[in-house]
Amino acid sequence: MAVIEYEVKNHIGYVTLNRPDVLNCFNYETLKTMEGIIEEIHTDKNVRVVIFTGAGDKAFSAGADLKERKTLSEQEVRRNVKKIREVFSAIEALPQPTIAALNGYAFGGGFELALACDFRFAVEGTKMGLTETSLAIIPGAGGTQRLPRIIGTAKALELILTAKKLTSEEAYEVGILNRVVEKDSLMDACEDFASQITKNGPIAVQQAKFAVREGMNVDLQTGMAIESKAYEVTIPTKDRIEALEAFSEKRKPVFKGE
Repeated sequence: MAVIEYEVKNHIGYVTLNRPDVLNCFNYETLKTMEGIIEEIHTDKNVRVVIFTGAGDKAFSAGADLKERKTLSEQEVRRNVKKIREVFSAIEALPQPTIAALNGYAFGGGFELALACDFRFAVEGTKMGLTETSLAIIPGAGGTQRLPRIIGTAKALELILTAKKLTSEEAYEVGILNRVVEKDSLMDACEDFASQITKNGPIAVQQAKFAVREGMNVDLQTGMAIESKAYEVTIPTKDRIEALEAFSEKRKPVFKGE
């Protein structure tokens, strides 16, 4: 059984953590497998949006595989932490927009995976959070950096230092989640949202994401320069001409990512 399932349908890539018997926890095999999948997605023009989710109905991911972690040497622990940090950074760096579909528990590294995505949808009543300090460690896959950038320093510190487990509704209130939906509607909601993105120019979508992501890490003037460069990429594309022709012919454009 594959520890991660991957398929592409209608320009949407589906990455499913497939270890439901251990709440989709990350062991080293899972991280290495995901690394290869993310590398494949990065250069696949057919994939315009990526949805991450977990198998089963209990968990998105409960984080690191603590049973495995207990058997590891200190060097192997460092190896695993380095790898999960690299993989989640690669997910954040994907040119395609990414959606985390939280179908259940999302703790520790599982929650950090969600934070590395552009958008987060979750089912009603599920629990999530950065709970590492309760295990005498700290978030090691970007949680201390991404969470404060999403909800602000003081609130992020509160959640990290108390190891608080948030409900979906609480996570939505503080700005972590984009949507909270009924359990049976999660994938429909994610796919509907993804389809609103995939109908637009793929190159433009990727360049807009790049401009926003990169611009948030610099001053306004530098950000404006980044936006200008990103805009330049869209000008010579066939999709831009197709959009103009479709508008004049009163039809929907057919974008090819060219």
